[in-house]
Order: sequence, then structure tokens, then C-alpha cells
Amino acid sequence: MPDFLAFDLGAESGRAMLGRVSPDALVLEELHRFANEPVRLPTGLYWDTLRLFHEIVRGLEIAGRERRVKPAGIGIDTWGVDFGLLGRDGALTDNPRHYRDARTSQVPERAYAAVGRERIFAETGLQFMNLNSLYQLYAAKLAGSPGLEAAARLLFMPDLFNYWLTGIAKNELTIASTSQFYNPAKKRWATELLEALGLPTGILGEIVQPGTRLGGLLPHLAEATGLGAAPVYATCGHDTAAAVAAVPAEGGDNWCYISSGTWSLMGVELAEPLINECVLAANFTNEVGAGGRIRFLKNIAGLWLLQECRRAWAAAGREYSYAEIAEMAAEAPAFQAVIHPDAFSEPGSMPAQIAEWCHATGQGAPEQPAGMARAILEGLALRYRQVLEGMESVTGRRLEVIHIVGGGSKNRVLNQFVADATGRKVVAGPAEATAAGNVLVQAVGAGVLGGIEQARELVRRSFELETYEPKRVAGWDAAYQAFSGLRP
Repeated sequence: MPDFLAFDLGAESGRAMLGRVSPDALVLEELHRFANEPVRLPTGLYWDTLRLFHEIVRGLEIAGRERRVKPAGIGIDTWGVDFGLLGRDGALTDNPRHYRDARTSQVPERAYAAVGRERIFAETGLQFMNLNSLYQLYAAKLAGSPGLEAAARLLFMPDLFNYWLTGIAKNELTIASTSQFYNPAKKRWATELLEALGLPTGILGEIVQPGTRLGGLLPHLAEATGLGAAPVYATCGHDTAAAVAAVPAEGGDNWCYISSGTWSLMGVELAEPLINECVLAANFTNEVGAGGRIRFLKNIAGLWLLQECRRAWAAAGREYSYAEIAEMAAEAPAFQAVIHPDAFSEPGSMPAQIAEWCHATGQGAPEQPAGMARAILEGLALRYRQVLEGMESVTGRRLEVIHIVGGGSKNRVLNQFVADATGRKVVAGPAEATAAGNVLVQAVGAGVLGGIEQARELVRRSFELETYEPKRVAGWDAAYQAFSGLRP
């Protein structure tokens, strides 16, 4: 049975996972877990990139020196959009910024004024969000960034870590497709768009498919980790693409997915990008997934609201586990307030932000953590219903099943809320979908598996899934009517 190492880095934490692939099952084991905390400096909000790479190497050392693993592959996935810029000498010209850094405030509007919102969408098919790579890059240009002026190569976060492991600088397709300067219809960089914005195109490298073998570990890492020249694969570099690769769907087009974590990404798979006026108006995105399929989806704020509330409550002396928060929410009165999760994008003082927003929309704010947690979970379920209806409208599909994967799939309260709010069957799991997808895409690249359908069949055999049928619970339709009148 071949072993693969999957490094899955999310916005809150990262982990090294050992994946063992056999004809009958995929078995995952966590080898190393570490925090991922941004660093705020006078110049902005940054990722602690060197520390993250140190933790990746530590995970490799655990695998090689302590566990004596001989992996058939190593793969890294991360969150989307963020990147590092390298100079001609291969060194960073600036530390990678966090997507919540304030430098992109009002930058999209300046880009629209320069080239037009319609053109940006026509050439990229991507959802408009301040955090997109396009606006980060444009913000650097507008600020006269020395780092951008000195840059010779742009690498998205998994590409950067792969480069530090192998010395090979390539841009993996799924992560490149989150940038808003990749054209999914032409299957290449949207260089004309970048040139129209006065942005350099020479910094963009060769795009490689997920499952591409990049090369072996550099000699000093091969020695330090005890792994030798173990092969590194460009797996699905975007964590959502990896998670979607492990959605346990059985074919057909009557299902959608929610990759549930810090962000919720809700979408369907398409054979080709869907780029038209209706999609532009609905602000959906066309990103690329495993097997060349299009991840037609929308980004939703997700469980980040609960994470921020939990952080604030802990600072005030009230420590709750996520399981305790879910139990509290289940016992709280329903529909104390109807909130739109996408209204909250700024970190810090989340309970106060939610209370202020409730008052501004003419609602009473929940006073206790239980009520606030329930309002967040209800708001997510209502937002999912709204996005579901939008997807059905623009794709012409009737979506009968919602697959929830990722860490959020363990929240049974939210899962049932989603079934009740949407009136659709919910299938929850696997919680480790991102790591599973990372491993499986490596296995496809290594020739161990034949393709994405075989990978999904293996997921269905390997993980216990939970099904939630919708219940007739009073109040959801009235809450949705109220929700539909809110704007983020």
C-alpha cells in the first residue's frame, strides 16, 4: 500500500497527514498539527510564511525520522488567492500578505474604472471579492511597491512551498484559477487584462495540472528529513479543489457541495465555465478543479464568524469548545435575529460587530453566546438556501442533495439547519475531505488510481457519512423572507 504525505494549510491551522491508499480504502493519520496565525505589522497584515515552512519541514522530519515512512508522494494545499513574489535570486521580495489585509480596500473600484467590471468578469469568470489576487497585485502597483518592482516570479502559497521543497517554480492550475487573472475558457493567464491594468505578466510562470510530479526534495531536505529524494507533486493546491475532489457523490448532476470551514464554498461541477450576464449579476465564480472540471461556486463567510466569536469569548474569560458552542446553539431560542454572514469580513470583536449590525437592521441582538451562535448557524443555513436557489436558476439544474465536507461537516446542528432551511437531503462527510483529496490527487498523478471517479468511490468506501433529512420546522420560511431583504 503506497503512502502519501498531505500538508493541508488552512487559515487557522495546518497539519501533516499520512494517507495510505489501498484498493479497498484510504486511511488517514495526523502526524503533526500547528497553528497558523497572521502577524500584524505597521505596514499591514502578513502570513508567518517562514514559520509555516518550518512546520512543513517538521512534519517531514516526523514522517521520515520518527515514523520511517517512505512516501510515494508529498503534496501541499492551502487557502486561495495569496502569493509570494520572488526576485531574480529566488528570494522573497516581500513577505506574503494576508487576504484580510486592508490594502485592497477600494482597489476593486479603481480596477473597474480602469478596465470595466464586465471585462474583468468576461476574461476570468470569477466572483468579485476584495481579497482576490488581482486586487492585491493592483494594490501593490498603486502603492509603488518595491517588492513588486523587483519581482521576477509570482508563486501562490502552495507553489511557494513546493519551490522551497524542490527548487522548481511552477504555478498549479487550481490555485491559479482563484486569482482573477486566469482565463478558464482560454485555459491560460489573462495576460491582456493584466497589461490593461499596467501589471507585469512576465512574473507568471508555467501552469501545471493537479497531479503533476514536480521533482524530488532538495538534497539538504532529503538528508535532514530522512526521506531521501521523495517526489513532490503539485496536488490540487487550492484546499477547496482538494476537498471537492473527495466529495463522495455518485455521479449525475443533481448534487452540490459545501466545503465547510473558515469559509463556506458552495457549488456544483460543470464541464465548461459558465460566463454570461446572469452569472455576472449573481456573482458566481468559475474555478478549476481536479480532472479539468469547473468548480462553479460562491464564497460565503463560513464558520469564521464562530471562530472570531469564540476568540472574543475566550479573551473575556469564557472558554468554549466548538462542540459546546454547537450544543448551546441547539438549545437557544430560534430566530432571535436574522444575520447575513457575508456582512462580516473584518477581524476582531465579532460579537460586538454582530450586535451593532443587528441594531442597525432594526433587530434585537442576542445577548448570550448561545443565542449569538445560533443566529450565526441559522444565518449560514439561510445563505446556503439563497445560493442554492441562485445556482439552480443560472445552471437550470434541480439540486436534490447537498454534500457537506470539511471540518464544518462535524457540526450536526448546522447540518440539520441546512436540511431544514433548504428542504434538501444533506450528506455530511468526510470531515477530512481536503487531506483526502490532496492524497487522492497525488495517487492519480502517481498512477495508483485511474481518475477522479475512482478516487470518489474510494472515499465512499473509506469514510462514515451521515444523512440529514429535512424536517418541517416552523419559522424557516419567514426567516428566509426576512433574510432576503438583507444586504451584506
